[in-house]
Amino acid sequence: MEVINQLQPGPEGHVAVYTKIVGEIKMEHPKEATVLVVGGGGRCHAIVDALSRSPQVGKIYCAPGNAGIAAQAECVPLKDTQVEQLRDFAIEKAVALTVVGPEVALAAGITDVFNAAGLRIFGPTKAAAVIESSKDFAKQLMAKYNVPTAAYRTFDEYAPAIEYVRGGPFPVVLKYDGLAAGKGVVIPETFEEAEHTLKDMLLDDRFGKGKVVVEEFLTGPEFSFMCFVDGERVFPMALSQDHKRAYEGDKGPNTGGMGAYSPLPFITDEDREYAMENIMKPVASAMVKEGRPFKGVLYGGLMKTPSGIKVIEFNCRFGDPETEVVLPLLKSDIYDIFTAIADGSPMPRVEWDARASMGFVMASEGYPGSYEKGHVIEGLEEALSDPDVRIYHMGTAEKDGKTVTAGGRVLMVIGSGDTLKAAHDKALEAVSKIKCDNLFFRRDIGWRVL
Repeated sequence: MEVINQLQPGPEGHVAVYTKIVGEIKMEHPKEATVLVVGGGGRCHAIVDALSRSPQVGKIYCAPGNAGIAAQAECVPLKDTQVEQLRDFAIEKAVALTVVGPEVALAAGITDVFNAAGLRIFGPTKAAAVIESSKDFAKQLMAKYNVPTAAYRTFDEYAPAIEYVRGGPFPVVLKYDGLAAGKGVVIPETFEEAEHTLKDMLLDDRFGKGKVVVEEFLTGPEFSFMCFVDGERVFPMALSQDHKRAYEGDKGPNTGGMGAYSPLPFITDEDREYAMENIMKPVASAMVKEGRPFKGVLYGGLMKTPSGIKVIEFNCRFGDPETEVVLPLLKSDIYDIFTAIADGSPMPRVEWDARASMGFVMASEGYPGSYEKGHVIEGLEEALSDPDVRIYHMGTAEKDGKTVTAGGRVLMVIGSGDTLKAAHDKALEAVSKIKCDNLFFRRDIGWRVL
């Protein structure tokens, strides 16, 4: 029997599914729910892609989106921090659900604004998002509720901070207290480097006026544990690990992430259970006790140290680039998950694919420093010819009908397979088909386990 499925745009952008079965055409019911995704990078492209797989979702808007997202959603020229305008847009378009990607929108109070207007939104309130927007708050919370983390001191003045650091040991971890787009953590190896960083953060206010958290340096493999959270209810996602350094061999400056993979062979079932019972669940419970109930994605940046699993940081949203390798493994309908948490209703069964997923970030030459924009990207369709390959756009735009670079991190190419090696090979084969004269990537993603 010949069966061909085609997706065609219908009225108002709704998608109708046409199935051809030996000459007979039948039209199934169009999808219905209108969804707004706030954000525009690879993480939001992965969220849009996951929502597009839901039979309950019809029209998807994304604000501001990017050239890749535009293939699956209608991009809206609104910034993620224009929360009142986004609220008005959601009302005008009768949006059934808004999903927030970036932390800046959550820290700006988008959830509070939407809640006040009676709009359904997935993401924590401003009061709960403080677990990411203030490193000092997160450390105090962990100390109060006995959650394992590195020893620390917080400073808002340069003189006592430099005096404290002068005594060593090195390396030491210096964290800007507020949001810094993934660039607010520095690990100086020497006193001179620490001195420069503290001047940068506390005297020159590189990220704005704020405090600095000084932490002991921990050793061990890091991993990302994201959970769907609704108050006391915690639902784990597939574990992942990203690669922060710009160059192969974990060399060079820190970035927002140059690649990621899932699952993690070095994390045992006992490790995962420990992290759930001693970190993720207690922190969710602590936020309720503190009058800041958390609803959304709680991201635990954890490390498996010689003395046990400890917290490096918490984020109040999906990680980037971890989301790009984790969400393709989700078998459940993500619309059901988002609405259950937003409404506080019973959670559907959350199921994950047992396959492996690995992604390589293609970044502009010069990233994470200065870089050029506007370079033409070719070969994307050829790279996507394999059904086990996905490409999420991180920083792209359209110019004269062509896709061009528009950010530091530009694309993330993800391969899936029965093993990490198979996923690795699929992704790298797809990367080799993409042509651009100003992109670089790390070939050694997953090297610790391969």
